[in-house]
Amino acid sequence: MINFTKMHGLGNDFVVIDAINQHIALTSEQIRLLSDRHFGIGFDQLLLVEKAANSNADFKYRIFNADGGEVAQCGNGARCFARFVRDKKLSDKDEIRVDTNSGQLLLRFDADNLITVNMGIPRHAPAEIPLLAEEESRFYTVKVNDTEKAFGAVSMGNPHAVIQVTDVKTAPVAELGRALESHAFFPERVNVGFMQVIDRQHVKLRVFERGAAETLACGSGACAAVVIGIEQNLLDHTVSVDLPGGTLAISWLGRGEPVLMTGPAISVFEGRITL
Repeated sequence: MINFTKMHGLGNDFVVIDAINQHIALTSEQIRLLSDRHFGIGFDQLLLVEKAANSNADFKYRIFNADGGEVAQCGNGARCFARFVRDKKLSDKDEIRVDTNSGQLLLRFDADNLITVNMGIPRHAPAEIPLLAEEESRFYTVKVNDTEKAFGAVSMGNPHAVIQVTDVKTAPVAELGRALESHAFFPERVNVGFMQVIDRQHVKLRVFERGAAETLACGSGACAAVVIGIEQNLLDHTVSVDLPGGTLAISWLGRGEPVLMTGPAISVFEGRITL
């Protein structure tokens, strides 16, 4: 029997499990079963709250996609992680530090019941994203179905490609997102963002997430879109990002500085399941 909490951040939905006070050892097959919206619970990602790996951290944060694969970063999940540990009285701190497989995150509770995540410093070098390019560039191109596609790329602890579109409503998110997600240019696959610039402080975004298809919101994808938009001189340093599930506030001061993401995290229900 596993106790869990169903949560969401702007419709990007999660199952969050306390792996400190109960023994959790899930196989990829079991995670896929839990993620099934007909035969399981249903989620975009599964989040585990574990004991910290480092002495200066409060917890360890682990993320599994609906396909059972473990990934290193999920921004909307980080806010839900913070809300979970506060609601479950695992911590009463206003700021918590969590270990992840891509470094540490700082999660802060704001006065207006929103949560700000310090997402860390973006990584731009092709080998760190990773992608198969010899030199760093603001624009990369790959051939998809005999057509060259241009995009910006960055790592927010997970790989992102961002394509500028004229209208997110008509963007080929499913078709092009799926083709790019598993393109050989990206050795660890990639999350694909489709960004419509409204003005220098406002964008609309849809994201095809690796291992999960399109989601209603992607926090790290919103961060990546703003970073790439700033790098391409399209955006100012603080940007409102409209996703299908709601809006995030993203701030980035430039190279060498961390990205700050602010948004809500909602608990939906508590449950128990036997596998």
